[in-house]
Amino acid sequence: MIEYKKIYRIFLVITLFTVGMNSIDNNYIYAQNKNIYQNELEADNQNKQKNTGTKNKTNDKTNNEKTKQDEKNSNTRQDKINNQNIDAEDGYKKNKSMNEEQDISKQYEVYLKNLFDYRNKAIMDHNEEILKKIYDTDIKFGLWAYEHEMKKMQYLKNWSDKQGVVFDEIDAKVKINKMREREKNLYGIICTVCTKYKYYYENQPDIKNEFQIGTQHYLHVRVEDDRYVITKEWYTDPFADSLNLEHINSKEIKSYILSQGQVQFDLSDRQKKAVDYAHKYCGAATNVDDKIYLINPNYKDFNSDGGDCANFASQIMYESGTFSKNPTWNYENGAATKAWVNAQGFKNYLVYSGRGYYLAKGSYEEVYKEAYKLRPGDIVGYEKNGRITHVSTVTGLDSRGYPLVTCHNTDRLLVPWDLGWSDKKIGFHLIKVNY
Repeated sequence: MIEYKKIYRIFLVITLFTVGMNSIDNNYIYAQNKNIYQNELEADNQNKQKNTGTKNKTNDKTNNEKTKQDEKNSNTRQDKINNQNIDAEDGYKKNKSMNEEQDISKQYEVYLKNLFDYRNKAIMDHNEEILKKIYDTDIKFGLWAYEHEMKKMQYLKNWSDKQGVVFDEIDAKVKINKMREREKNLYGIICTVCTKYKYYYENQPDIKNEFQIGTQHYLHVRVEDDRYVITKEWYTDPFADSLNLEHINSKEIKSYILSQGQVQFDLSDRQKKAVDYAHKYCGAATNVDDKIYLINPNYKDFNSDGGDCANFASQIMYESGTFSKNPTWNYENGAATKAWVNAQGFKNYLVYSGRGYYLAKGSYEEVYKEAYKLRPGDIVGYEKNGRITHVSTVTGLDSRGYPLVTCHNTDRLLVPWDLGWSDKKIGFHLIKVNY
């Protein structure tokens, strides 16, 4: 009987845990198990009383002590079962609360997507009036967020005029990472957004090109009159280094870009491996299996240590199978050398090791024609205040042969190589890599 009770208790705990995890009506299960166990205890007590009555009276003292101990054990077992039921009920409530929070997050992901799509359409159409309605400009942080998007809208217009392209679709995918109600109808939200931009060249309207940018957002959204209004927003803006740009001298550049044709090229197996790796693990810009964020878990994310762009560029080169690690360029067990993880160190290593060589360097006006010689696997370095602060890997060309880059910080997938880097203070280092 004792072995049976042990087995029963184990079975009961597993049953209650499974029930709590699957959000079944725990109260009903609790009542059923409690009745079963109480019936078993009553049957046990009856058997003990019968056995006690048939024994010699000289054993009464021993039997009474045994009965008291059995009752004590029974009470202990009952207390354990009650505690297990309480734990199961707590688990059920916690799981129910988590499920409700997940349902709310899913619901608000739809609302946020609609809000971002509405904003993106206003930016694409250069509609300041619609854009302003999305923000509470009576609040300081809401006004700042609105003014930032206005600058972004103007920059995209200037860049598209220079490039000779038309944006005809901007679509966002949203994943809420954390959300809480700060006060009635005001929500604080941390989310990951993957935005897909589609464009075509003015003299090539039937051929569509696209790229993706991944961003991390922290924002406050207030619900008022069935409308969602942004009162605060901060995010890793990929265009931040160009928002002060008033005008791009675009006439000659535009004419040159529009005169280019589509480029045909062959990639080696190792270049293909590099490109495939870059496209798979480009963070919040990834397009793999409809995921919204994916990096290789075998490598440390160095964003908290100053940035992950050189680390990702090094990964792409190494995972291609072309380049072996060495004491200067190395990653192992979460630690990396300067040449592996630092943008300036990575650029210097490429050039001085012979694994790469300069194609051109200078301002955009000085290098944009040479950039057409870049091919997948090559590197673009971005210089600011005399130092390389960012690196990207070329992983494709668009319908006019314009190089497209993929990188971390901010996460980009097949983005035109100069988009977001149009400030006159920024220099470019174009590096061919010897695959």
